[in-house]
Amino acid sequence: MQPLWTPSPERVAATRMDQFRRSVGQADAAGLHEWSVRQPGEFWQELWSAGGIIGEQGDVAFDPGDGTVLGGRFFPHGSVSYAENALAVRAGAGEEAIVAIGEHGERRSYTWAQLRAEVAALARALVIDGVKPGDRVAAYMPHVVETIIAFLAANAIGAAFTSTSSDFGVAGVVDRFGQTTPTVLVAADGYRYGGKTFDCLPRIAEIAAQLPSLKRTIVVGVLSDQPDVTAIANGVGWVEHIAPHRGAALTCLRMPSDQPIYILYSSGTTGKPKCITHRALGVLLMHVKEQQLHCDVRAGDRVLYFTTCGWMMWNWLVSVLVSGATAVLYDGNPAHPDASRLFDIADSERLTLLGVSAKYIDSVHKAGVRPVATHDLTALRTVCSTGSPLSEEGFRWVYEAMKPDVHLASISGGTDICGCFVGGDPTLPVYAGEIQGPSLGMAVGVFSPEGQPLTAADGKGELVCTVPFPSVPVGFWGDTDGSKFHSAYFDRFPGVWAHGDFASWTERGGMVIHGRSDATLNAGGVRIGTAEIYAEVEHIPGIIEAVAVGQEWDDDTRIVLFVKLQEGLVLTSAMEAEIRSRLRANASPRHVPARIAQVTDVPRTRSNKISELAVADVVNGRVVRNTEALANPESLAQYTARPELAV
Repeated sequence: MQPLWTPSPERVAATRMDQFRRSVGQADAAGLHEWSVRQPGEFWQELWSAGGIIGEQGDVAFDPGDGTVLGGRFFPHGSVSYAENALAVRAGAGEEAIVAIGEHGERRSYTWAQLRAEVAALARALVIDGVKPGDRVAAYMPHVVETIIAFLAANAIGAAFTSTSSDFGVAGVVDRFGQTTPTVLVAADGYRYGGKTFDCLPRIAEIAAQLPSLKRTIVVGVLSDQPDVTAIANGVGWVEHIAPHRGAALTCLRMPSDQPIYILYSSGTTGKPKCITHRALGVLLMHVKEQQLHCDVRAGDRVLYFTTCGWMMWNWLVSVLVSGATAVLYDGNPAHPDASRLFDIADSERLTLLGVSAKYIDSVHKAGVRPVATHDLTALRTVCSTGSPLSEEGFRWVYEAMKPDVHLASISGGTDICGCFVGGDPTLPVYAGEIQGPSLGMAVGVFSPEGQPLTAADGKGELVCTVPFPSVPVGFWGDTDGSKFHSAYFDRFPGVWAHGDFASWTERGGMVIHGRSDATLNAGGVRIGTAEIYAEVEHIPGIIEAVAVGQEWDDDTRIVLFVKLQEGLVLTSAMEAEIRSRLRANASPRHVPARIAQVTDVPRTRSNKISELAVADVVNGRVVRNTEALANPESLAQYTARPELAV
């Protein structure tokens, strides 16, 4: 196979990846990666210095513990402030720290000095509100500047941050924040999407009423300069709340390296969403590595990743500030008013890195968009794609219709690690359909069901990581004995992180991700647990139970919902509409299934658990795994060859 793009020697030599490789005395990319996993202490210590991280390393760079992925610790005696790193004065940084662009065209810009001042003012307000180190500050927000300010202010005083996007319903927000008990909630009065305006004030009032831990709700005016907060318990407007504290000095509290920095959510097949608690230094190290080395982000660059505040790529985007790059935000529908919207921004803002989902690339390809002929993208060096596997056709579209000399970095990781297992390398060729290779410091492998390493010739297996890495989470918030956390990642292969993805190596050392191997849904690049779907659907009269799975479709994954109804009932269009409406209102638009079908039986294990994996295998034409564990394997017959799943 011929590569789609090969960097010139001059371009390779200019990358931070190649400069780092030479500085640590490694001859080539393969040698650099091998050293990074064989000598993790040396690698991450060198990365700390090369990345310009501010803080105390302590006297130990790496403690292997019991030798397992879970047992390793990085800089266990160190201390760091993420906010201090994000707001530092960096040589080469441009005047603008953040540029925020809304769907209907408004553009707001914050200089580095303005950003530091706003963070300092809010941090002071949070202290007066009673927020202490270790407390949680929550955000129910669109993708605007104030969300980043809230995060940095919380971190500056030692609090953990947690967020979800404004399109979530009340139940979805309370299921998340109700577990993490925030002291302060920052919420927007509404948002705009697809040319429509959505008022969030009634929802904020309901949410605040159901979170007894809240001492304050700060309402950001997105739709109005002065939002009406009279119905919100302990509510106050953003502007008036921080106004008395303008001019406050910026002080960033350095905390131990394992101090929680934020809590992300990934819902599962049972119970409420998992509250994945990340450690401050871990994500800082991972993001600096991924951005500066794998994506060649430099001071003065301008970076946009299309995301919401409920996806880990929001956290990833904020980290470009640590490298002195400008974060460019876009809040709204990327296809409004037309499919070229993000390329308009790439042109006008002189983006150096544009990050999108694989689904987005597929959509602009199908829409006939050809930025190579319509936009000036000369500043653009890197395009990142994640969320779901990028097809070979998608790879080719980037080079044929977007920009022929761009580095296309297809990356894959997860909310679970707030980072990447595999990703791009600006010093290596790009081949259609494959991720270039494992990330530095990540001992990525592919295992058979028996736990044996697989090669390119062996085909698909489970994506694993076999040595410790910095962003292994602290755990799940509220999982006091760690049993749920251990079960989620370490039960399959003792001591080894099993991520729940199907993967395979290529003969060139690259990797292909084939989708989820567990029951987590990954629709449109956003991971969704089935429990939240069932919680809403099974409240609808006539529905006895349901099973939701991901169907591989059109180079992506879509949600398919099967429902078992009371005897004598037939699934009608009205019932389908009610299912979709309830999920959209109480969970989020991403929870809405693409297809709904009726069944008379649901496969169960002998311990009476619904077997979503068996249904997913049938729907996707795979051999069903472990049919011996099913109490009613004959039920699977009605999930095959469904005509409604072929369109």
